[in-house]
Amino acid sequence: MKFIIRLIINAFLLLIAPFMFSGIAVSNLWAAIMTALFLGIVNAIIRPILVILTLPINILTLGLFTLLINGLLVLFVASFVKGFNVANLGAAIILSIFLWLGSWLSNYLLSD
Repeated sequence: MKFIIRLIINAFLLLIAPFMFSGIAVSNLWAAIMTALFLGIVNAIIRPILVILTLPINILTLGLFTLLINGLLVLFVASFVKGFNVANLGAAIILSIFLWLGSWLSNYLLSD
């Protein structure tokens, strides 16, 4: 049940992101739900592998390289989800920070 609530929260954040940041476009609710679902899958499977592979540069940059990884993953998801477009890497990084803040807040509110 918490998974569904988090998915809905992330979809809502994706729907309001184009009004807050330029370079991001979400065409409808279905695109937002699919984007939230695919971002969750990509962050669960691909992101940990990338973080481990880039650990030396991540240590050198004190973790800031993770922002680049997150932005690239957002661009990756935008490349195959119809109705979700991100103009450039900067917009993708800003969106990933925005989604992280929303996820952090939802985890805080839904914690037992």
